[in-house]
Amino acid sequence: MAQHSHLAFTLALHGATAPAGADACLSPYSAASALGLAERAARGRTAEELSAVLGADQSELLRVAAELGDDVRLAVANTLWASDTITVQDSFRTELTRWPGGKAETAPFATDPEDARRRINADVDQTTHGLIPELLPSGSIHAYTRASLVNALYLKTAWRHPFAEHATAPADFHTPDGVRQVPTMHLEETVGHAHEDGWQVVTLAAEGGVEAVILLPDGDLAAAEAALDPETLQRLLESPKRRKVRLSLPKIDLDLRADLERALQGLGVHELFTQDADLTGLTPDRPLWVDSILHQAVLRLDEQGLEGAAATAIQMRTMSLTVADPLEVTVDRPFLLLVRHAGSGAVYFFARVVRPA
Repeated sequence: MAQHSHLAFTLALHGATAPAGADACLSPYSAASALGLAERAARGRTAEELSAVLGADQSELLRVAAELGDDVRLAVANTLWASDTITVQDSFRTELTRWPGGKAETAPFATDPEDARRRINADVDQTTHGLIPELLPSGSIHAYTRASLVNALYLKTAWRHPFAEHATAPADFHTPDGVRQVPTMHLEETVGHAHEDGWQVVTLAAEGGVEAVILLPDGDLAAAEAALDPETLQRLLESPKRRKVRLSLPKIDLDLRADLERALQGLGVHELFTQDADLTGLTPDRPLWVDSILHQAVLRLDEQGLEGAAATAIQMRTMSLTVADPLEVTVDRPFLLLVRHAGSGAVYFFARVVRPA
């Protein structure tokens, strides 16, 4: 149930944030973590609207996906940054300790907003190993900010079967603007593969139970993506069988921001962004509502493995089978990409690749 809700949340958020016909990348894991904590802070209709978007409780799924072992570099932080002018409920502090990397910090929002911004950015920078040095741009924290819920995620893992670096070479990729030459990796190996519902699915195993899942449509990506629902996505993710494949895959380097405030409003979360918001699970002080939700995701795939980082900041303010012959799979047109925890199903990253670097 939680995995289905997580996939539904992934597709809904992607659909609400991804610009038509362009590259897109977000971290459902990071967004679900930050919004899940916001749901714990909310009461009444505010909580109901968040629950409707998140679906079943995903906290256990997120916890399992944060435990990958020593072969993977993984860092997760869930931080409440609060002004010393507000009272934080003991129950929320206790809840925070149950989340991966949960901690509470103070920041001088009212007296020195710029210093508060620097502190939060520095913490995210450290967690993401420098991939997201400035999540909060200038002006995103102001004297009326009272708290910020921030999730930061860093993931780096190696392929079980690396691509040969000497085989990487420019190859054609069919973008909406025409054919481009992009650096393309090549691998001949037994991997997960399926072909159904108008999609080819290729799964690349990485250390720690992480896998990259390539969803290559038979036809136009825009039409296939529009018809993709959680049930179909889950079926596709469960369908691959072991098969010898000769894979051609572009190297990937994405660094994108998303406006989650606007996206969530489009998905039915409204009260959270108004003075009617009830966040008394976090603090009895009212009024307190969400001013903005900033999200950034970075994802890189190369011959050795994958590296990704993401961060989500919720700003709260007050008034103020093997075959002999390999199957050719050439990823030379727009496709979708997931990086996920195979065991729990948690999606660390979900991307649309239209114009590879």
